[in-house]
Amino acid sequence: MITPLVLIGYAITVSTLGSAMLRRAVWPSRSPRLGIATWQALVLSGISAVVLAGSALALPVLPFTTDLADLLQACATSLQSRYATPAGAGLSTAGLMLAAGVLARGAYCLVSGVFVADQTRRRQLNALCLVAHRHRRSGALVLDHPTALAYCRPGRRREIVLTTGALAALSENEIQAVLAHEQAHLNGRHDLVLAAFEAMERAFPGVSMLRYARQEGAMLVEMLADDAAASGHSERLDLATALVHLAAGRAPASTLGAGGDTTVARVQRLLNPPNPVRRSRAAAILSVTGMLVLLPGALISAPALTLVAATYCTI
Repeated sequence: MITPLVLIGYAITVSTLGSAMLRRAVWPSRSPRLGIATWQALVLSGISAVVLAGSALALPVLPFTTDLADLLQACATSLQSRYATPAGAGLSTAGLMLAAGVLARGAYCLVSGVFVADQTRRRQLNALCLVAHRHRRSGALVLDHPTALAYCRPGRRREIVLTTGALAALSENEIQAVLAHEQAHLNGRHDLVLAAFEAMERAFPGVSMLRYARQEGAMLVEMLADDAAASGHSERLDLATALVHLAAGRAPASTLGAGGDTTVARVQRLLNPPNPVRRSRAAAILSVTGMLVLLPGALISAPALTLVAATYCTI
């Protein structure tokens, strides 16, 4: 009973204290890729801790052994003992429902989100094929609309879309910077990163950590594309100027737009680029990220390892 409580306490700590610390940290904007990985690890660690807590309630603790007969006998004995009383059966059933429910809900929201996004993009592409034309130099689709807007449509038939308003507002260098930004989204499959964050928030809307992960993930994905599109000073200035012109535009659902709510912070970052995270600090952050992923499994394995140690120490 101790292990499930420890795992639940760990999940609560990760979702509150861990999330707050990561939100206040400055280094993710200096290394967006590392920041995204850390948010992913935080979400995975919290959810897996809850699933493993339910599993620990439903299943008995068994020692690791290479003898299959002994393992099966120990499993049968432990299960019989666990379900012998109404209280034990109730706790085990509740744990099984918790683990299965979290897994099923998360998987459903992820799969349904990807399916809905794919259907939405297909309808958008069908509409674009009717009203848009190809830009001669870049090959992007051009939509006749006065609002300055640029976005990419990920998926099997990837497209970058520019409006005539964007072409009129931007210089040639600014257009190239925006195209590079959107191409970075497509090459990095940033839509899948955002789809996972959005699915988890939709699956468990009451968990603030998942809302913050989706918000911060969206910001960091845009910063990552900015960095890929603008490596030098002139490119950063062109992209920053382009983002100002595109700030008011809102990309359609299931696409990734260059403008939006994150524009102000990104323009400031482009004009005053932060120093990259030092290798030593990046290695330390990666180590902590790895620990976040592995720690729930280590916590649930600890009782079995302790039982093995106790058994061999008495021989």
